[in-house]
Amino acid sequence: MASEVFWLSTPKFYFMIKSKIEWCEYSHNFWHGCKKLGIECKACYMFRNKKKFEQDGSVVYRLSDATFYKPLYIREKSLIFTCSYSDFFLDRADDWRKDAWDVIRRTPWHTWLILTKRPERIIQCLPPDWGDGWDNVWLGVSVGIQESFHRAYTLSEIPARVRFISAEPLLEELDFLLQRNGKSLLDSFQWVILGGESGDEAGPYKYRLSKLEWYERAISDIKQFKNVRIFVKQLGCHLRKELELKDLFGGNMAEWPEHLRIREYPEY
Repeated sequence: MASEVFWLSTPKFYFMIKSKIEWCEYSHNFWHGCKKLGIECKACYMFRNKKKFEQDGSVVYRLSDATFYKPLYIREKSLIFTCSYSDFFLDRADDWRKDAWDVIRRTPWHTWLILTKRPERIIQCLPPDWGDGWDNVWLGVSVGIQESFHRAYTLSEIPARVRFISAEPLLEELDFLLQRNGKSLLDSFQWVILGGESGDEAGPYKYRLSKLEWYERAISDIKQFKNVRIFVKQLGCHLRKELELKDLFGGNMAEWPEHLRIREYPEY
């Protein structure tokens, strides 16, 4: 990967707003819109937020150049999550991904976190000079139910600087001690994010059940792997209500039981 740095002057409209997502500093979208995949997507915040503005979350479109190229103007070293309002490897975005990779290539001072539910498409969508992975890109998969660990197995075979699992929404107790051919799955990962579901009190985007024991089991499993860091993002709306937490999504770590207050990062 080329290591050239492209400093550009910064017009006011190119400033990015800090993300409210606890595990990144900025979230940046090259495009909006997605297609739901399975039960984990049922209460998807993107579709929920789009509906509030009378928009259709299934409509996929590229954002304006003023938005698309914003990261080129952010000079501070930052953790950037993309795409929070879509999926970076969505097939409907194939025509725009080359330009997105170019932005990522031209910003080696940023660390880009790419999270997908479509890891089977990663290989065909990587840039030609990917090699063993770009130093400034982490690849992750969403795993909210046990059945979805196939995504992690697929990602485990793809070269990357850092591989991670986002167990959000955490919808059931997960077994992270999976093995295949005598090798533990987590030996191929460096980071696991745990998070409860956000959503409405009723209707099509109602949040689902969550239990503290699911987090405790996951943390206990993951701690057996010295190479893996843990980040508990939020406890979600169900536990927020059950535990009478003040934070809307149960994301204030100070309100949690002390043994769940873990927010670690892999080295970067």
